Amino acid sequence: MALLSNIFRKKSKAVIDIKSLPVHIAIIPDGNGRWAKKRGLPRNAGHKEGANTLKTIVKYCAKLGIKYMTVFTFSTENWKRPKSEVDGLMSLLKEFLRNAENELSGSNVRIKIIGDISVLSKELQTEISRVERMTEKNAGLMLNIALNYGGRDEIVFAVKQIGKEIAEGKLRLSDIDSTLISQRLYTCGIPDPDLIIRTSGEKRSSNFLLWQSAYSEYWYTDVLWPDFRTDDLKEAIRDYQQRNRRFGGI
Repeated sequence: MALLSNIFRKKSKAVIDIKSLPVHIAIIPDGNGRWAKKRGLPRNAGHKEGANTLKTIVKYCAKLGIKYMTVFTFSTENWKRPKSEVDGLMSLLKEFLRNAENELSGSNVRIKIIGDISVLSKELQTEISRVERMTEKNAGLMLNIALNYGGRDEIVFAVKQIGKEIAEGKLRLSDIDSTLISQRLYTCGIPDPDLIIRTSGEKRSSNFLLWQSAYSEYWYTDVLWPDFRTDDLKEAIRDYQQRNRRFGGI
């Protein structure tokens, strides 16, 4: 029944303004486990289908002309999940990175990993370095993959970097401002997200881009991530384009 409802879901009639696209879209792709449970499948089957959805959405964003996309793939809290699920997620991430050039071929996508990768396997760290190096000259969409990422940990990382530079005499206390902190985050040089999409009906930030999302527009949908389609993305963008972003002004 769930499969039939997905097949016959009405196509979006959303019309988006190509001249007014969000520069940076961030996504919390939630609902893989529930998607699998509804079908009597193991949770890792949901993660695999979610990875396929990610490839589709990345290629569509690149085609639209979106400049930056950040996706929350594995949080610092996700280590609490069963080892079999964590191992499955890491295997999927490694496979995604290994095949990225082929599967995103023609999309001119640059890939960057944000998060603490020091605790990841040497094999995965090697794959990260390889794909970042191989795609660094691509001039299209910049895909930021948040891996072993936590917003609070990122801010702590930035504070430690600033503290170290002060101790070394490279900075003064009076140098610290919001711009300096932004420059010490994992996302240094990347504009803050304009639009953050969360799937599966959840309405939390879940420790994602806490500093960067201060003025982001959030868009929520009950659609589980493996069922998320380009029409859903268009609905999110259309809704974003109808909002009045005042950034604290009138």
